[in-house]
Amino acid sequence: MKPLVLKPGDCAPDFNGMDQDQKPIALSGYKGKKLILYFYPKDNTPGCTAEACSLRDGYEDLQKLGLEVIGVSPDSEKSHQSFIKKYNLPFRLIADTDHRIAEQYGVWGEKKMYGKTYEGILRTTFVIDANGKITHIFDKVDTKQHVKQILEELNK
Repeated sequence: MKPLVLKPGDCAPDFNGMDQDQKPIALSGYKGKKLILYFYPKDNTPGCTAEACSLRDGYEDLQKLGLEVIGVSPDSEKSHQSFIKKYNLPFRLIADTDHRIAEQYGVWGEKKMYGKTYEGILRTTFVIDANGKITHIFDKVDTKQHVKQILEELNK
């Protein structure tokens, strides 16, 4: 696996993409706000669903801390729409079909599954402060307890 090139204290790369409703979305649109930007491999897979549902269930707690949530995967807008609807997700998902944003964040790399090697998203979450600086990076995501993992780290 390719190591992350970004570290806490770095400026988060500005990104431009399209959300599930084909509306433009960019980091610059969240200036002055804190953000959880999470990268996940695929809609409707067990780990990704557990992670999204953890973020959904803890969304209110995250918002009380002033955090907004955005998910990023290589899935299409249409896939994101059905994923949001199926699991009642209250946050936006970016369709990073060309994995340009994932590459900007250093989370597109070599993976192995069932003895096969392929390129894909390395599940990672970035916490970005109101000034656009990365404060935390989670590259060992506990999909079922992700919000708990984030809140425990933020409360240290």
